[in-house]
Amino acid sequence: MKASTIKQLKDELTHKTANELKELCLQLARFKVENKELLTYLLFEAHDEEQYVINIKLYIDAEFDDIDTKNGYYVRKKIRKILTSCKKFIRFSKKKETEAEILLHFSKKLKNYNPYFKRSNRLQNIFATQIKMAKNAIDKLHEDLQYDYQLELDTILDND
Repeated sequence: MKASTIKQLKDELTHKTANELKELCLQLARFKVENKELLTYLLFEAHDEEQYVINIKLYIDAEFDDIDTKNGYYVRKKIRKILTSCKKFIRFSKKKETEAEILLHFSKKLKNYNPYFKRSNRLQNIFATQIKMAKNAIDKLHEDLQYDYQLELDTILDND
């Protein structure tokens, strides 16, 4: 089965009643966990972006604290999992400020994750990529915000 285009879906949704739309949303939420997470964000968290970012930062902190440090492989795997979750949260929000804050916080936690960060080229490559992405997000912000986030980025990079 071939998926319809967004325009076709949008046109078809205009013909649905409120009850039918509600049922479609609930069916989507039951189908996949990510759909349910997106719906949760849109309904409960989108109105307070600051609290959303704080919750994500707390999530990142908790996940870094839960990493099993017995094996470097599991450390890298868990860090990639945390990064995947961060990317998902960024996709939900679609705001560059949120993207910059989350990426900077993740990068700061990764860089301070000793002793694995200094020994692992893979973790250093992940760090470099996320710093690049944070710079791109910062470049798309308003000048005043750019300055604030650039200062935070500089402190992360200077922490050697």
